[in-house]
Amino acid sequence: MKGARGKGAAKRDTLKPVDDRKVGKKKAAASKGKKTKAAKDPNKPKRPPSAFFVFLEEFRITFKKENPNNKAVSAVGKAGGEKWKSMSAAEKAPYEAKAAKRKTEYEKLMKAYNKKQESEADDVEEESDKSKSEVDEESGQEDDEADDDEDEDDD
Repeated sequence: MKGARGKGAAKRDTLKPVDDRKVGKKKAAASKGKKTKAAKDPNKPKRPPSAFFVFLEEFRITFKKENPNNKAVSAVGKAGGEKWKSMSAAEKAPYEAKAAKRKTEYEKLMKAYNKKQESEADDVEEESDKSKSEVDEESGQEDDEADDDEDEDDD
């Protein structure tokens, strides 16, 4: 009896720590994900819509006029997707041109935004460099004073 009991007890003991470790890892991973999410910059330009979404902006208006009773957003999306797929390249061209125009405007805005970010980062680095040099100077003076104290002890 002791032999059978010992084997079963050994299995239970080995499973418990493994289960506890898995649960611990999941909890740790979940808490890490929430803390590491970067804050969005409200001044950053929004990405431009694709040609399909430019088309969908206009399609939504016409779809609501034709179907005033239909309030479902999914119905508008499905109908818009079906119509977009059935359109020829020539019919899609004006929407693609609008999307390309919006993309070039977005790229200009992003260049300006990135330059502004870099200039702000340079300003912050200059301030931190000053702080470092001041700290280095102070620590250098303290070391000299400590050396002077040691010299006095020797006398």
